[in-house]
Amino acid sequence: MQVTALQIANLINGKVIGDPDVVVDGPCKIDEGQIGKISFLSNPKYASYIYETEASIVLVGNDFVPDNPITTTLISVKNVYVALASLMANFTEGISLPTLISSKASIDADTEIGEQTYIDDHVIIRKGVSIGKNCRIYGQVFIGNNTKIGDNVTLYPGVKIYHQCVLGSDVTIHANVVIGSDGFGFAPDSDGQFKKIAQVGNVIIHDHVEIGANTVIDRATMGSTIIGKGAKLDNLIQIAHNVTIGENTVIAAQTGIAGSTKIGDNCMLGGQVGMAGHITIANRTMIQAQSGIASSIKEENTKWYGSPAIDYQNYLRSYAQFKNLSDLAKQLKELKKEVELLKSK
Repeated sequence: MQVTALQIANLINGKVIGDPDVVVDGPCKIDEGQIGKISFLSNPKYASYIYETEASIVLVGNDFVPDNPITTTLISVKNVYVALASLMANFTEGISLPTLISSKASIDADTEIGEQTYIDDHVIIRKGVSIGKNCRIYGQVFIGNNTKIGDNVTLYPGVKIYHQCVLGSDVTIHANVVIGSDGFGFAPDSDGQFKKIAQVGNVIIHDHVEIGANTVIDRATMGSTIIGKGAKLDNLIQIAHNVTIGENTVIAAQTGIAGSTKIGDNCMLGGQVGMAGHITIANRTMIQAQSGIASSIKEENTKWYGSPAIDYQNYLRSYAQFKNLSDLAKQLKELKKEVELLKSK
């Protein structure tokens, strides 16, 4: 697909600075720019590349002011990432699917499948499942008994959804995600052996959620594990039983959330965050990567860092000191020697 700078600007509500008729057919990185491609500049770290890139068009923010002459055509927008997200959807080709329902899929007779839903080879759909309209279900997906799925849902290859789970509409789940596996529930008996506690709840995923590859969301012991509307989960995340993730909360890769923890709306969790169980995180909390959260955060709009996590700015001030602890210890040792010498005199 070839489009002009002017057509792109009209699509993303931007302003052309340069040649409005220059044509591109796809995206590229700004440091690997190619003629006939469109790139973007959002991180100041890459600003130097805009003066040498061969990309035909570059998206920039409205506040961008060049320090040197630029030969490429610019499209100025209010928010580069939002514009890019809108634009990239027009370039993606996705993974091919067969027309409607493959004859190689295994689908129980007691199921409901909406119009224009595509089902790939080797998909298994069990009894009592309901699937809405315009869904895309790729190969090797398993959907367990009595699961309910809304409209416009995409399940990429290898997704496994256990029995009685509920997915809303406009949900995207990437490859090898497991939804509804048993929560980690065991009780020691009198002999010191661990007896499994039956996990009889389910998982509820609300509308407009996206879940990255190889993430696991455990079913509740009782009740539901809940992923709120608009939440975005990265790859390789572990969500334990009875956890609640609030609306529009985003969580980066390798984060682990222990059982019965409740995370509020519009929170942001960096990669490899670890959370203890049975705690509550207030709305609009931001947690830096690799932080450990051992207790509830009750105040909204706060930032946290470290393990155990403390106030973000406090952590930065503290880090400026404790990274020099070895030097301070050496100085203290030398001062101690001087004091002992003075005492001896």
